[in-house]
Amino acid sequence: MNDSTPAAPVVLDVWCELQCPDCHHALTDVHALRARYGDRIEIRFRHFPLEKNRHAYAAAQAAEEAAAQGKDWPYIEAVLARTADLGRAGEPLLVEVAGELGLDAEEFDTALIDGRHMLIVDADQAEGKAIGITGTPTYVIGGERLDGGKSQVGLRERIEAIADRLLAGQG
Repeated sequence: MNDSTPAAPVVLDVWCELQCPDCHHALTDVHALRARYGDRIEIRFRHFPLEKNRHAYAAAQAAEEAAAQGKDWPYIEAVLARTADLGRAGEPLLVEVAGELGLDAEEFDTALIDGRHMLIVDADQAEGKAIGITGTPTYVIGGERLDGGKSQVGLRERIEAIADRLLAGQG
């Protein structure tokens, strides 16, 4: 690698589900990490719908449709801001949020019916289970798993320490 080639970003996988109130609170850390690291850290949303939340699987598929339409993070954040509403309203809320963001709501409805994004959600969930994830949010950075489901306290600092170490190792 020469000096003009930028280093690959550090990858932070955030395992979440869109009906999880703790995942909504985790967005504060995600925003802070983006502000601190910019493009030196790649934050990837990974699906881990929990069986206890009956609309989580559909929400994960809807997030993938939002990604296909170019607005994954705005959609994820909008749905996470309404976790209680999602619990009550279910799939109609997912389509409503898409419309509010200017996405093709009809295509969302079709995607939820035809299941075109099920394989992505299933693959994420299977990978999460394989690495020992049991709840959300859970973070994986530099091969280290950090469970945020019990408490977010001190988690961002732990993620920053790992990210700083990994970024220092690239120089």
